[in-house]
Amino acid sequence: MMSLPIISPKSHRIAVVHKNDCFSKKCHLECIKFCPVNLEGSDCIVLGDDGKATINESLCNGCGICIKKCPFDAINVINLAQEIGEHKIHQYGINSFRLYKLPHLKSGKITGLVGRNGIGKTTALNILSGNLKPNLGNYENESSWDEILDYFHGTELKNHFEKISINNLKVSIKPQAVYKLKDLWSGDCESLLNKINDESLDSRLKDINVIKELSLENSLNKKLDELGGGDLQRLSIAIACQKDADLYLFDEPSSYNDVYQRIEVANVIKKLSDLGKTILLVEHDITFLDYVSNSIHILYGENAAYGIISTPMSSRTGINTLLDGYLQNENIRFRDNPVTFDSILHSDVVNDNVTIVKYSDITKNYDNFEVSIKSGEIKERDVIGIIGPNSIGKTTFMKILAGLVKTDSGKINKNVNISYKPQYLKSDFHGTVHSLLSSVDDAMLEESLFQTEILKPLKIMKLYEKQVNELSGGELQKVAILMCLMQNAAIYALDEPSAFVDVEDRLVIGRAINKFIKNRGKSAIIIDHDIQLIDLISDKLIIFQGQPGINGKSSGIQNKFEGMNAFLKDMQITYRRDIESGRPRVNKPGSRLDREQKTLGVYYHIKTE
Repeated sequence: MMSLPIISPKSHRIAVVHKNDCFSKKCHLECIKFCPVNLEGSDCIVLGDDGKATINESLCNGCGICIKKCPFDAINVINLAQEIGEHKIHQYGINSFRLYKLPHLKSGKITGLVGRNGIGKTTALNILSGNLKPNLGNYENESSWDEILDYFHGTELKNHFEKISINNLKVSIKPQAVYKLKDLWSGDCESLLNKINDESLDSRLKDINVIKELSLENSLNKKLDELGGGDLQRLSIAIACQKDADLYLFDEPSSYNDVYQRIEVANVIKKLSDLGKTILLVEHDITFLDYVSNSIHILYGENAAYGIISTPMSSRTGINTLLDGYLQNENIRFRDNPVTFDSILHSDVVNDNVTIVKYSDITKNYDNFEVSIKSGEIKERDVIGIIGPNSIGKTTFMKILAGLVKTDSGKINKNVNISYKPQYLKSDFHGTVHSLLSSVDDAMLEESLFQTEILKPLKIMKLYEKQVNELSGGELQKVAILMCLMQNAAIYALDEPSAFVDVEDRLVIGRAINKFIKNRGKSAIIIDHDIQLIDLISDKLIIFQGQPGINGKSSGIQNKFEGMNAFLKDMQITYRRDIESGRPRVNKPGSRLDREQKTLGVYYHIKTE
């Protein structure tokens, strides 16, 4: 993360020590020995009782020597604008993470919160739900409610915290970790929904038939441990929506769901807001976020160090700002290079490169499922996106190409290696990230081009000393992508590379993979449910349709316009292009643009005019 600019004569300096990365017994205490303030006789940096470095922020002069000398990259010293420092909401302890500002909440509106993992989204949700009392930066002594209410005096949040202070705020939360539902309930879905059913529930909430709206009819008689991630996600959303609350918090509701299901989820959340409910939504899928949100806050900062919540913006402006990487009102640039979609608007150009894989019509049958694949050819420098519902055969097709599953009929002609990144990842390697990657190809890690294309954009080097079995889901995903790309192959097959990855890293991963493939004359096949990522990375598409869990059928390989147009027509939604960034945006159903594009048969626009 680059240093943030100082935008006022006075600055607010914070020093953060990442305790999990500070190994004082393995170093020579360089941070203490080389600190100029220490050399002058003061105790700016000392070793704490826990054996970790501790920095006195009031003595620190911000020279940055300790940052450069620390062999484990465990120290950050950051200068923030003074006006930012005046809005500290919570700090967990000395030299630890701190959050600045909170989202604005409005009745009858859906507020989106988007940003990297590890910079305060969970902290913000816990504070707004009443599960965490904000200390306003005073981590040694708990702030009183009078102090908190005085701090929020004159803002929309004062009434919110008044309700929390007297236990009068009703909150319904859809948590991020939906898999924990399995540990809380041993029965089936229907019995769980009946248990939470409130006869006194507002009749308007009862009118939202969440079972039908979220396509849960076929899951009612299943036990929770029999459900897939998408079903568990939508069950959690159904539970949250069937509670009468003042505030609804949805933490990553699109995860595990396919594109069809994400639209269903968005429509249910919109119906809640139409009833005048206040909704806060944390999300990494910016197509989903753009479609459902009225306003957006960007959360920027540095992982495990600090997070700052921006002023509210319209959904369009907020996402364009996220892509641009520059907050105009705050005069802050939080990304080196803006992300634009200009280069992919004409990606339907015919590819005359050499064919490296050719396959005939293929079928594969299981006991209760069958899939048929239309014939096709994969050429050098092809980046082929695969989209369609869950449980429709996409992963089966990818495994067939990779040689992991045999066909029942049809043949594949290939004389090249295919490197495969599976959908479900394992973290059972005992050792560090660096030792794992070195076991694949140590020389490649030292290659300057590979470092520029992949290692630096994905910030893999920061993970080198971490144990593989201690990685977060997003970190493990990045390591798995890297291991796939490190193989000596002509085709790289990646199944859901966006899973568990935050919005910033999705954009970085998309660009990095595309650049790697094109520069090296390779090819790629990518399955994902994030339409923005597929649009950003691919130049051709394969569309899967059918009855999930029963039968699936693929299209042939199509150029992106034809494939996306057919896919969106099946979904009955239309996309336009944003005039500033070139990104695809979902038209509001029934809007003028939606009606015009459907009349013309143009469901997917490739031009910004």
